Amino acid sequence: MKFMKIGTKPDTFYTQDGSRILVTDSPNDLVIRINNTSYHLHRSSLVPKCGLLRRLCTDSEESDSVTIELNDIPGGADAFELCAKFCYGITINLSAHNLVDALCASKFLRMSDSVEKGNLLPKLESFFHSCVLQGWKDSIVTLQSTAKLPEWCENLGIIRKCIDSIVEKILTPTAQVSWSHTYTRPGYQKRKHHSVPRDWWTEDISDLDLDLFRCIITAARSSFTLPPQLIGEALHVYTCRWLPYFKSKSHSGFSVKENEAALERHRRVVNTVVNMIPADKGSVSEGFLLRLVSIATYVGASLTTKTELIRKAGLQLEEATLADLLLPSQSSSHHHRYDTDLVAAVLDSFLMLWRRQTSAHVSSNSQLLHSIRKVAKLIDSYLQAVSQDVHMPVPNFVSLAEAVPDIARESHDRLYKAINMYLKVHPEISKEEKKRLCRSLDCQKLSAEVRAHAVKNERMPLRTVVQALFFDQESSSKGVLSQAASQVLASRGKEVPTDETSMMHKLHLGPSETASIGKAKSMREGGSQRGEDKIRSSTDPRKLVRQGTGSERKYHASRDR
Repeated sequence: MKFMKIGTKPDTFYTQDGSRILVTDSPNDLVIRINNTSYHLHRSSLVPKCGLLRRLCTDSEESDSVTIELNDIPGGADAFELCAKFCYGITINLSAHNLVDALCASKFLRMSDSVEKGNLLPKLESFFHSCVLQGWKDSIVTLQSTAKLPEWCENLGIIRKCIDSIVEKILTPTAQVSWSHTYTRPGYQKRKHHSVPRDWWTEDISDLDLDLFRCIITAARSSFTLPPQLIGEALHVYTCRWLPYFKSKSHSGFSVKENEAALERHRRVVNTVVNMIPADKGSVSEGFLLRLVSIATYVGASLTTKTELIRKAGLQLEEATLADLLLPSQSSSHHHRYDTDLVAAVLDSFLMLWRRQTSAHVSSNSQLLHSIRKVAKLIDSYLQAVSQDVHMPVPNFVSLAEAVPDIARESHDRLYKAINMYLKVHPEISKEEKKRLCRSLDCQKLSAEVRAHAVKNERMPLRTVVQALFFDQESSSKGVLSQAASQVLASRGKEVPTDETSMMHKLHLGPSETASIGKAKSMREGGSQRGEDKIRSSTDPRKLVRQGTGSERKYHASRDR
């Protein structure tokens, strides 16, 4: 950081009864009052260098002592004291930390060359342009300090010059970057000949006020030379810096109640960051977007902000990981651990775009099919994770499971595992809820191993077991029913039929369904391929179960009781 030293005399100011007094041989004849502080000084030292004091002293009545109030001087008493010490030749040290105050105060006091040659204002301006603006951190610190005097700094062009200097350095090729910068990412070690990372500037500008940060990002984007991913990285770093619970993955991250002022600050950060996210897909990660949606809900961001975030998250849902989706629930009225409503909203947004692309043939069908199947696997893995939450409601689980289109699931093994886990963790749910859980499960898409497990699974509804059994027997070409059916029904406390006809009678299937099953058996025994094709359509277990007679429904009703 650059410094400038002006003056050679020692500092002889001291404080007495709330007043700042200078030790000299001559009596004080000028009193400057700034709020609660009074300075006892000399007209002979200050008036020749300060155009404002020259005019005010001339306008005042002739007297031994003149008192002037300067309550509106920018920078307050500290800035005035720097200017006063310069007038006495007392040593002052200037840097990016106090330059803005000194600049504005000297401008206010009219300490220009037109008043006296070699005055303070031109010295400060020269230091600002030749040293401060040439340095990376000097420019940032100076820009930070303008937040205290925004109007003065805007009128003097300090803000614009600092922003231009910072943006110019951001756009400099990394091979030419030689100034000091802060970079504390894990795994990165500064070495003498180590190449500078592309995002070297993101951490330094994250210390800036939100409006100043926005100005820098906007100016950098307007050059059209900065990749969207670098803009996204800067937004990610800034969000982590100013939203303290952004990095927290624990469910206690939002437990601390904040006052309204803090929530308002965080709302401003969320709204501003969302508006600055580049439109390019992949400019920010899916995990960043999902986490930001969760935080937007917590801080009470606007509906427009949340809708835009969900839309952006839906665009690249296939890039998400399971960890990205496991976000804590923010609703105080719900006791379940995970925010399934958020995931459902993002999934709906993704599916809306996917269906639009499918109908318009925007891209090849293979790409769209790969995308939807990747998302389906992700959702099924998510269902397996949330099923272990003892407070997860059945409707939330079912709505997510049924939202995925049939074409998206090549196999239902993952979905079966999720449902089985849910039934294991929630043994108290009703039989109707069990049926509702298994409604989206297609036993025909289960692997042989999983189907065999389903046949023996005591937690599954009987209807699902029968479906699994039919497909299991059909795939093995050993008949419509086998000894396994007797074992399953016996394990559920039912009387074991002695043959297939009696089993059909026990299940109370209608005559047409029983005839179809008998036909299936005879055709299989005859080995006719054409007959087997007919069997597959006539003995579809989903039809047998769903189109059963009234007696069948009566059986299931009595069984449920």
